[in-house]
Amino acid sequence: MRKIAFVKMHGAGNDFVVLDGRAENLPELANFCHAYADRNFGVGFDQLLVLRESEHADYRMEIWNAEGGEVEMCGNGIRAFFKYIRDRGLSNSETIQVETLGGIVSPRWIGADQIAVDMGPPILVPKQIPTSLGTGDEPVVNVDLQINSGSVAVTCVSMGNPHAVVFVNDIENAPVEVQGPEIENHPAFPNRVNVEFVQRVSSKLLRQRTWERGVGETLACGSGACATGVAAQLLDLCSRHVAVELRGGTLEIEWDSPESSVIMTGPAAEVFKGELLWPPSPETPS
Repeated sequence: MRKIAFVKMHGAGNDFVVLDGRAENLPELANFCHAYADRNFGVGFDQLLVLRESEHADYRMEIWNAEGGEVEMCGNGIRAFFKYIRDRGLSNSETIQVETLGGIVSPRWIGADQIAVDMGPPILVPKQIPTSLGTGDEPVVNVDLQINSGSVAVTCVSMGNPHAVVFVNDIENAPVEVQGPEIENHPAFPNRVNVEFVQRVSSKLLRQRTWERGVGETLACGSGACATGVAAQLLDLCSRHVAVELRGGTLEIEWDSPESSVIMTGPAAEVFKGELLWPPSPETPS
């Protein structure tokens, strides 16, 4: 049995365990997630973030969801990852490049644990999201999707990972737990999909709840907030700069033109650090 050092972090309530994969021989990470993502039997986290060396950027970030699958992008995770790097003196730069499965993103330190992230331009071509709800290059905007509980209108965006955005009149009573998994696992999304339920409050404010692929409902989703800002602009529901209020905090989203990158600004925090035993206790689910 050995000990694995970890740090617990969050971005607007979207919480993470961070491991340094450069200096330590880590266990099989799907098994690690199965053992420690549980909030009763483990530490509890929405995603596991792993720091790696990169041949293409300053660092590489692996992202594993709670059920043990590796995913492409996590906007809140990028901010937490950059704070982890700065707090440990691994970089003093105001801006770094981070390689992910969804591409290279550039977080920028703006002070007081606030980080702005250049998330790159949104992907709106259906095949690249991917979704079968559209063909050619035309974006999927307010398209009816048939699910077991009825019909919903979805707008589809990729921010390096796939999102389906659903606008509702009352966010508190939105059927997140029913329709979230139905949309996530719909055949129209071959890689499954993250689902955002969104209420427009004004042209400057949107309220969002997120059903995250492989996790369930989370307090926040940074890439989802970006997708929400893009979808709302496509539907002419918000301005170029909009606040997205999540259950764990508020993110600022800017998208200046169809060719522009989406800029997400929000907080990151370290909660605690410690050591985990590997292999885990026989009583820990795996």
